[in-house]
Amino acid sequence: MVRKIDTLPCVAYSVQKMPTNLKLDDKLISDAVKLGKHKTKQEAVNAALAEYVQHRNQLKILELEGKIKFRPDWDYKKMRRAG
Repeated sequence: MVRKIDTLPCVAYSVQKMPTNLKLDDKLISDAVKLGKHKTKQEAVNAALAEYVQHRNQLKILELEGKIKFRPDWDYKKMRRAG
């Protein structure tokens, strides 16, 4: 008796980029294209989204305030030489 094995979970899928329709401010998009010297609206939107995500990730550093102990006597140059 041959047992069937479900191989579906083992198959790697590539997710296709799907077109997204967004109602965007034409003036804002036009300004972004010019300011960033982008060739297309899509390029401008992708750059803006990348900057937004990067900025939000940087803001997470503020959550560390008061949680890291500072050692004024720590010699980072000595640590570099040791490594």
